[in-house]
Amino acid sequence: MASAFIMIKTVAGKSEDLLAAVRESEGITEAHIVAGQYDIIAEATGEEVYDVMQSVSTRVRDLDGVADTRTYICLE
Repeated sequence: MASAFIMIKTVAGKSEDLLAAVRESEGITEAHIVAGQYDIIAEATGEEVYDVMQSVSTRVRDLDGVADTRTYICLE
């Protein structure tokens, strides 16, 4: 099982609307609005690293209102 954290920057005023969409995305186990450079942090899991990178982070990045994402794969 692979897991990752996806940092999501949203366009102005879209964080709360996007939070629900991110939480409903397949492979997302948790998501929270945070303060800082990014607006939402989400935890994703998949069978393989490829699943997380290609499926989950791509689906999140393609949501309307997402300005930028950074995905960090867990190494432990």
